[in-house]
Amino acid sequence: MAQAAVEKHLARAGQFLQARRPREALPHLRAAAHLQPGNAIILHDLGLACLECGERDEAIAALQGAIAANPRYADAHLRLGIAFENAGAHAAALAAYGEAAKIKPALADAHYRAGDLLDNLGRIAEAAQRFRRAAAAAPKTTLGRIAAARAQRAANQDSAAEKILRHALALEKDSVIALELLGDLLADAGRFAEAEPIFLRAIEKAPLRAGSFYDIARCRRIGPNDAGLMASMRAALEQTGLQPVPRARVHLALGKAAADLGHFAEAMQHFDAAEAIRNTLVRFDLAHFEARVDRLIAHFTADFCAHPEPAANNGALPILIIGLPRSGTTLVEQILSAHPQIAGAGEVPFWNEHGMAWENAGAPAFDADFLGHQAASYLHLLRSVAPKAARVTDKLPLNFLWAGLIHKALPTATIIHCRRSSIDTALSIHQTHFNPRMHFPTGGSDLVGYIRAKNRLCAHWQKVLPPDRFIEVDYEALTENPEPEIRRLLAASGLDWNAACLHPELNRRIVKTASKFQARQPIHRNSNARWRSYEPWLGPLRALLHAGP
Repeated sequence: MAQAAVEKHLARAGQFLQARRPREALPHLRAAAHLQPGNAIILHDLGLACLECGERDEAIAALQGAIAANPRYADAHLRLGIAFENAGAHAAALAAYGEAAKIKPALADAHYRAGDLLDNLGRIAEAAQRFRRAAAAAPKTTLGRIAAARAQRAANQDSAAEKILRHALALEKDSVIALELLGDLLADAGRFAEAEPIFLRAIEKAPLRAGSFYDIARCRRIGPNDAGLMASMRAALEQTGLQPVPRARVHLALGKAAADLGHFAEAMQHFDAAEAIRNTLVRFDLAHFEARVDRLIAHFTADFCAHPEPAANNGALPILIIGLPRSGTTLVEQILSAHPQIAGAGEVPFWNEHGMAWENAGAPAFDADFLGHQAASYLHLLRSVAPKAARVTDKLPLNFLWAGLIHKALPTATIIHCRRSSIDTALSIHQTHFNPRMHFPTGGSDLVGYIRAKNRLCAHWQKVLPPDRFIEVDYEALTENPEPEIRRLLAASGLDWNAACLHPELNRRIVKTASKFQARQPIHRNSNARWRSYEPWLGPLRALLHAGP
């Protein structure tokens, strides 16, 4: 009788799953699992259905049960990794993906998902390795080709990545992931007119992945002739199955479009809606961040910073561009990398990874061997990006946390701190999509507190680091009168003047940040005092009106 009941429940669950109605399949899968509690296949299917329905905790429990019943169930490990990733348990997710790949090396999806997570965490070299494994596991599949393209992108081989993606789309023209990746690649290269139809095609094929509307809106200025595009964005928000991240991205796209059209009240409503969604996904602890800043200030005293340990030779290679996101770091990198002797490496996660590891280990005392090893590893990484350049820029904004550590390891490196009006910076952050895996506030009192703590830390760096090593540049001064500021930055970098730096819009390097469209424009003052257009709707951000840069 019990077996007959199990089979009946599984048959009904199968019907619902085939009809793409997983919510209705759940009661039958739960009943079957209750009747046969040690059945790994039933528990796996229950976990998978829970994942599709957003029942994350139950999915984890069911999949862990499946693994307990059959520890070598590779698919259960894979789905458990997905559930952990959805829960923000990144280390557990990577471990689960790794176990799935260990049990079944040909399981390309396990390698790919691990690579995708590592890429989003900024662990680019590890991500590239996982993507290569995924490509090797399934070389003649669309997933394998996409993985190969992403490995090339991680290695900054965008031309090779484009060829792979176009080949993949020639074989499977409706691959949404390949379309989105190709659109991203084209936009990063400044080929915005080519990117837009690619993004639109991806949305057409998978309406529930409508987040690409954000990429379209960020690639150009929206005008009165775009009423149809905006109607499509609004229609996307009406879809009941639209997940939180793409929903937030559509709100940001509509906010950007409304702002372009001068409808600032409507724009702010969409920006606020996107922030509210992000706050359900990202838990930012302001008190914890403020305590981190306090510890860094206490650790890196003036006396401590005045005596850097001897590090690797050629420490003058890096130019680190730091500051808040949206404070002009991309513009400064575009300007400097227009110089023929400077190469732009983009956002290099090295110091964030190693700084966090040092911090998590309890911030132990530095020794010359540790600092020398870090310096040598970092310089080798930059040299691999640009073997012949005299200087190489690294513009990861959040390296502002590690300026003291960087100076201890590389006392002759140049650190450029980009400052911008706090209220304009906050407003720009509020309008920008940030990876949900990045614990960073995008609005409200948390963003106000974050900016104040960051300003306090950078004021400390200004006091304790040598003025010829820690250079400050104000976004407003740079955009109002570019040449004197650029000359000052080049002199601080030990390089002669080059007029190409006045025209960063002609710099054809790949830009993989939210500023990819702005980076293709001439230096302008249009973004200064943008807050005035939003003044009635600033909310908590109003507290930054007189905070300075």
